[in-house]
Amino acid sequence: RQGIGEPSVYHAVVVIFLEFFAWGLLTTPMLTVLHQTFPQHTFLMNGLIHGVKGLLSFLSAPLIGALSDVWGRKSFLLLTVFFTCAPIPLMKISPWWYFAVISMSGVFAVTFSVIFAYVADITQEHERSTAYGLVSATFAASLVTSPAIGAYLSQAYGDTLVVVLASGVALLDIGFILLAVPESLPEEMRPVSWGAPISWEQADPFASLRKVGQDSTVLLICITVFLSYLPEAGQYSSFFLYLRQVIGFSSETVAAFIGVVGILSILAQTVVLGILMRSIGNKNTILLGLGFQILQLAWYGFGSQPWMMWAAGAVAAMSSITFPAISAMVSRNADPDQQGVVQGMITGIRGLCNGLGPALYGFVFYLFHVELNEMAEVATLGKASKPNMANPTDESSIIPGPPFLFGACSVLLSLLVALFIPEHNLVLRSGSHKKHSNGAQAHAHSPQAGGSEGKEPLLEDSSV
Repeated sequence: RQGIGEPSVYHAVVVIFLEFFAWGLLTTPMLTVLHQTFPQHTFLMNGLIHGVKGLLSFLSAPLIGALSDVWGRKSFLLLTVFFTCAPIPLMKISPWWYFAVISMSGVFAVTFSVIFAYVADITQEHERSTAYGLVSATFAASLVTSPAIGAYLSQAYGDTLVVVLASGVALLDIGFILLAVPESLPEEMRPVSWGAPISWEQADPFASLRKVGQDSTVLLICITVFLSYLPEAGQYSSFFLYLRQVIGFSSETVAAFIGVVGILSILAQTVVLGILMRSIGNKNTILLGLGFQILQLAWYGFGSQPWMMWAAGAVAAMSSITFPAISAMVSRNADPDQQGVVQGMITGIRGLCNGLGPALYGFVFYLFHVELNEMAEVATLGKASKPNMANPTDESSIIPGPPFLFGACSVLLSLLVALFIPEHNLVLRSGSHKKHSNGAQAHAHSPQAGGSEGKEPLLEDSSV
């Protein structure tokens, strides 16, 4: 067996940490390069880049998962990490190619899907909750630490050093997969030749979405997820750029904001979520999370002062309880052999939002003329100047962040839909699905996996 030792969760943890640590380092340089490359319609181009990437990831994730079921996990871990990190050195070589390759890398930017399948191969069912939690905690740790480190190095030594360091971390990750990660898929489950057939039904990205209308409760849950996650995905793709260029945050303040909100989100999803689930119940926890999300987005939309962003960020941490609560509702009320199907539907909808959300936000910014070319250049001391509000009729003087207000309206509709979700007796009709031939891949869509998959755009869309 190639690699070091037997396949373990710790192999998966190292792969995830190094990949997202490398991208997290680039949070500050990416904002600068984005504005320099697209001085006009910056938010629109940012939304299109991340929108293309998200849609390609949505289309390719089931196919890559199905191929890894047949040909093994290690080769696809190597493929996804290599192509996801390939744009990093291009940031200094050719910014245009950097953003072009980022958008096209969405075809392979599905490392989490392969990692969850890897973990499912090597763990028993009762161990997976802990294993997926460890992967999620590792992802959160990279999110909290790397942007701050990248901002400090950029301020002290320049962006070039940060790009070189991030490229080195990405190469280290690729080398770790090549030399240290053993194959997790048992030999007897792999075909003799690479020409073996795969399950094309499993590889169809729209297969799970077609099952949405077969059960009224599942339909309500999926509509709730779509309406609440669409603005969240768009927000993640543009919010740090918005803080830097419109609100006036410095690079260091943006990094501190990411770290503080990340830590508060971890606390909310562990300590606070457990207390709320025991005290007010599953459905009320979902409604409370949606309420916090509405408040957060409205605050972002109308807020024009830095302290308002910090206060709204604390509220955003509380809104992160929504999706874990939805996953828990499905896990507790659906039949054991139906949970993978429902989680697959929810994950598919979130993947679709990862493509639609950024493009929608960029388009709304464009419609309301919130453009970086209307502002002065960032001051040399690292403080961005405020938008030009000399004209009192300018929309930006009334609503600084119109897409966030649009998102608040979307989440309000989501809250109204969630009111009709029954809290108990969520049971899918038998025969409404066809189980995957590989149990490990089905477990990759377990509630814990779905929750972790939902966290990925927070780093990817904000720093990739």
